[in-house]
Amino acid sequence: MKQTINFYQFRDAFMSLRPNNFSYEGLISLFEWFEEYEASTDTEIELDIISICCDYTQSTIKEALDVYDLNSLKELEEQTIVIPVNENEIIYLNY
Repeated sequence: MKQTINFYQFRDAFMSLRPNNFSYEGLISLFEWFEEYEASTDTEIELDIISICCDYTQSTIKEALDVYDLNSLKELEEQTIVIPVNENEIIYLNY
């Protein structure tokens, strides 16, 4: 069974279960990325809040590079999915 949701339903689902995992800007970026992914791959994504929160992390670029002991955003992008949030923050797929 499939249910199509809009951004506000997506945001509300996160706010009810994991309100501190992503910023409002981060949720916008993540929602848009999921929509683009679904459209480009013709694959539906299940809205599993806990799984998404375990799989993706929002942080500053510097923090992400420190966690993985990398020197550049390009190196991180070569190893995992990186979703821009703003000039200083990203969401990345944990690997």
